[in-house]
Amino acid sequence: MTQPPPPPLPNHPPQSAGYRPPPTPPPPGCGRRSNARLVIIVAAVLTIALLVVGGGWYANSGGDEGQYDPASSVGGDQNTGGGGDEKVPADTGAEALFQVPMPEVKDAGSVDVPGSWLTDKVYAKTGIAEIVGYDADSGAKLWTIPLPGPVCTISPHTTEDNRTAVVFRPRMPSRNSSAGCSQVAAIDLDAGKRLWTRTAQAGARLIAFDDVTVSGDTVAAGSTGGGAAWDIASARQLWAPKPADSCHDAGYGGGAKLVAVRSCGSSAGPQLHIQTIDPTSGTVISEYGMARGIEHVGVVSTDPLVVAAEVGDTARPASDIYSVDNSTGRLRSRISLPDDQYAAGCDAAGEVENCRRLVVGNDRLYVATEEHVGRVGAGRTNEIVAFDLATGGQTGRRAAAGDGRTISPLRMDGTNVIAYQRPAYGRGGRVVSIDGATVEETELLANPATRTLRDAETDMVPDNSEILFRDGRLYISQAHTSSLSGPAGKEYLAIAFGTNG
Repeated sequence: MTQPPPPPLPNHPPQSAGYRPPPTPPPPGCGRRSNARLVIIVAAVLTIALLVVGGGWYANSGGDEGQYDPASSVGGDQNTGGGGDEKVPADTGAEALFQVPMPEVKDAGSVDVPGSWLTDKVYAKTGIAEIVGYDADSGAKLWTIPLPGPVCTISPHTTEDNRTAVVFRPRMPSRNSSAGCSQVAAIDLDAGKRLWTRTAQAGARLIAFDDVTVSGDTVAAGSTGGGAAWDIASARQLWAPKPADSCHDAGYGGGAKLVAVRSCGSSAGPQLHIQTIDPTSGTVISEYGMARGIEHVGVVSTDPLVVAAEVGDTARPASDIYSVDNSTGRLRSRISLPDDQYAAGCDAAGEVENCRRLVVGNDRLYVATEEHVGRVGAGRTNEIVAFDLATGGQTGRRAAAGDGRTISPLRMDGTNVIAYQRPAYGRGGRVVSIDGATVEETELLANPATRTLRDAETDMVPDNSEILFRDGRLYISQAHTSSLSGPAGKEYLAIAFGTNG
């Protein structure tokens, strides 16, 4: 059934003084100026599925929820790219490389420890008021960057020379007070150094930032008080909120391109605008206006531009996916992800890039379904479903987790999808590569099945944990710790696994 198109884009308020307009004057926009005219393409088509037991992408059709009948797999894929960089080891059996103990929270309460990064040699993880670099293979501590307060949010992106950005508090919180997340810092992950720290103001008020990202050489941080940006090498400020602005940058998506989520109007009824901007000047390249009433948006990908939104009465801020043309700002397609069918989710508290269990590649959206009953007596399972971003329709292919397992897409590797399968009864977790051209599933890593390691891995739930995989090494970490955590040595901040090949 074809979905109705979203409501039309209302007139935009006039341009604020915060940014220069593009060289060619476009129609009026919010904050920065956009040259896009909304064109609505057909929305998503949801099909009833038929799943073949086993790995790979499969066509599906009728049957009761959770009960699937066998069918033949669908033929060749139209994407025939060059695969990915991940190599299949001679032996995919992994061993535990190291564990990082859960830090102790001395006072009653909790501390967020968001963020982890992986380079060729370093696995870096936030701790309580610090960032620590570990040898990626042995876990030996290489360096520590002390901070005066806890890390609030981090950029998942890095520059080519492994520099990134974080936001932290200027001091440790107490029972009675907690300083705002006002400090933005650039971090060198290779050297283990804090390169610089900056703040920004909205009028006379210090801004407490909700998120931070890196695109090219630009560090951009957004908030309800407005957004600011700096050059990562020189710390030169590129832009900051203007007191007279009627709109503000609530957050940014980084990586291949820089995308701003621009909020205009009152807090009671804002309108969000998704703007692809020049990372150096802030000039708008294109803009798409969300329908009024949408208050939360997550940036899933900046190139191609894909955003997730909370539309209507939903329990998860990723009920609808919008595929937008970066160059024109035109809507390509809209995909519905009902709560009871799909497991994708985005943060509703301000972190624009914190979306989980969905990835973009091959001009497709790969999203995990909700868990359901598998074969009788085999436990619960789920799949990864692919949608075409040009049309919004399902491709008719699914990647099955297998009996007693659940699967989550982690990232793209060229044209392949890297996915993580949680431990099953008597079996450790797995990392698999799903080929975008041949639809073949290849195991890259299989974790130990010993109960202690399996229990530790099982405690790291994909919805709440950080999972990184590269070159045959898997790192899973917590983003939160509290005084209620278990005894020392019983819980881990991070665990690492690796193959020998």
